[in-house]
Amino acid sequence: MTLAAAHVADIAHRFRLGDEPVVAPTAARGEQGQVWRLTSSRGTFAVKEMFKAWTEDEVRVAADYQDAVTTAGVHVPRIIRTTNGDVIFDGGEDRPMIRVYAWTDLRDPDPRLDPVEVGRTVAAIHRVQRTDSTPVHPWYTEPVGAARWDELRDAAIEQGAPFAGDLVAARDELVALETLWSEPVNLQLCHSDLWADNLRSTPDGLPCVIDWENTGMADPTQELGLVLYEFGGANSDRVRALYRAYIDAGGPCRIASPTDFWMLAAQMMHITERAVELWVAPDATTEQRRHYAALFGEYVERPLTLALVDSMLAAIAE
Repeated sequence: MTLAAAHVADIAHRFRLGDEPVVAPTAARGEQGQVWRLTSSRGTFAVKEMFKAWTEDEVRVAADYQDAVTTAGVHVPRIIRTTNGDVIFDGGEDRPMIRVYAWTDLRDPDPRLDPVEVGRTVAAIHRVQRTDSTPVHPWYTEPVGAARWDELRDAAIEQGAPFAGDLVAARDELVALETLWSEPVNLQLCHSDLWADNLRSTPDGLPCVIDWENTGMADPTQELGLVLYEFGGANSDRVRALYRAYIDAGGPCRIASPTDFWMLAAQMMHITERAVELWVAPDATTEQRRHYAALFGEYVERPLTLALVDSMLAAIAE
């Protein structure tokens, strides 16, 4: 289902995108929204249809931070604002909220990106030190708890989820990850979602960071722990190369303890919890269950364990 022609014309007018706007027939779907490619007399743009409602105040802090990171030299798709200077366009009833960016061609997500380039990019982001009054979101700080994992495990078994056996096998390790819990400190605005889906390569090999909607206060050291896992993980050479490049590029954070990987553990647990919760939901469709089973499968494919955390710490120490 594409955007209605009248809505496309309204978007082009509000964001001054030019005449004769045409939207591609398919969109790239993510967890926060889906992105349509729009071409017009002024060029090519990424039109992001948001899945949830946002207020201008909620997005402005993140947008201003994104602009500051761009000014610092990080390759980020440029935000296109409305004629009123707003980031969000709310077209009214029965129309999705819209954000618009300059179009950037990107390769598919790849956790094997050059670790040196990744380290330099994250260092540049962390050097932009801004704060906000909002608290750290529980998604990045709160454990799931053994009782909740047991509840989800039993529901998955009862409903015959295809991943039920994997969840049974992973339950103890998921609970054990909660020993990494640590209160985030030295808070500043962070991207907070620097997985390979959002830190990609352009066709010419330059790193590009997209999807800044989850920007918020966080501990940048813990965000660095997430990046070391995503782009290094069990490959100690990649972990060392990324960390060294981060430091050499002036990155302000230092990994010193297993608890520096808590933001990573919390996110992985909540992503996995959400996948199971939405799969077992009574109103879940076949297509939705396929999607959430695949989301759970991402944990099975690359599980986070305490042993892996120790391995990454050892690689850094070397």
